Amino acid sequence: MIEVKDLRKQFGKVTALDGLSFSAPEGQITGLLGPNGAGKTTCLRTIYGLLKPDSGQAFIDGIDAGQQPLEARRNIGIFPDKFGLYERLTAREQVAYFAALHGLAGEAGDQATEAALQRLDMLEIADRRATGFSQGQRMKVALAQAIVHSPKHLILDEPSRGLDVMSTRILRDLLRELRAQGTSILFSSHVMQEVAALCDQVVVVAKGKVAAQGTTQELCELTGETALEEAFVKIIGTDEGIAA
Repeated sequence: MIEVKDLRKQFGKVTALDGLSFSAPEGQITGLLGPNGAGKTTCLRTIYGLLKPDSGQAFIDGIDAGQQPLEARRNIGIFPDKFGLYERLTAREQVAYFAALHGLAGEAGDQATEAALQRLDMLEIADRRATGFSQGQRMKVALAQAIVHSPKHLILDEPSRGLDVMSTRILRDLLRELRAQGTSILFSSHVMQEVAALCDQVVVVAKGKVAAQGTTQELCELTGETALEEAFVKIIGTDEGIAA
């Protein structure tokens, strides 16, 4: 389970996180939904250790990510908001490098790399350099890097941004498959259709704090709306938010 407890983060005079607390259980897809600047990316970067909170804690299976960042990261797969690849490396080399970072070397690393490439149907591009890859191909490499070590938890920051329909379908199918295997999946988005189609629970974030939380149906019932988009607008339109 991923747990966030009273996270606070200030950048100068800007409050990015203001007492943010929620949990992402195993075997579920939890969506962070919020407008730009709500604190979603700051929250995710804090969970996987790129940022240190001013106060509060993030736990991965009870491990404090702030106190034991390397131990926490061993159980996490990270799919960043930008697919930064090493342009001179092949897709296979990129994935193998991430396998090695997670302690999978030699035959174990080769097997894990091959399994990730096959799982995402990447064998045709496996030995091509990343230079010139399409956005969908870059997404596959980034996703293979995230899952090569079979993590118990997967964190994704706006995963479908810039993807075409087929690439988005591949991503959604894999997330559903991982959920069925018991993986805890946490992703941020501001695409209503994506959240409604995938998420078991939705955490609406506004001004660095939880404005509402629940299933899509619960959020609609809470606001008296029939569509998630309308419920979302009503929730973030209130100054104090709604506690579900």
